[in-house]
Amino acid sequence: MNEESARKPFPVSWDQFHRDARALAWRLNGAGPFQALVAVTRGGLVPAAIVAREIGMRVIDTLCVASYDHTTQGEMQILKGLSDAVVKLGGEGGKGLLIVDDLVDTGKTARVVRRIAPKAHIAAVYAKPMGKPLVDTFITEVSQDTWIFFPWDTGLSFQPPIRDGAA
Repeated sequence: MNEESARKPFPVSWDQFHRDARALAWRLNGAGPFQALVAVTRGGLVPAAIVAREIGMRVIDTLCVASYDHTTQGEMQILKGLSDAVVKLGGEGGKGLLIVDDLVDTGKTARVVRRIAPKAHIAAVYAKPMGKPLVDTFITEVSQDTWIFFPWDTGLSFQPPIRDGAA
């Protein structure tokens, strides 16, 4: 059995993701105050847009990182850091920054974010046990061996029954 087939699939629809991202916004509404929102790309772009709309954030930046190659996590690369204007708005240690991602998995990305902005508020829609201690706010915890299929990574197709020959 290869690494990918050992994972528990967790497909998330657009409707479910929207509900979960809005739930994250509800939790974040009382936190702050935040001077700017930072989306961790690419996964954090969609939840960041939803959170920004729901809590009225207008200053939005991206922290562009790459750590996944489809299904395997590799070496972390910072492709684009925070803009000077957002760093200035965030204040000492990034205290005024809200940083949003779709998922905290092993915590590699969250550790990089903490080095860049140690006092920022980090939020993720989904959290796995290894990454959970590194975020301040999240909505749903899933097991470490779960693989989340986000709606932007999937399409509608026939799904064979769990049991062979049951179709």
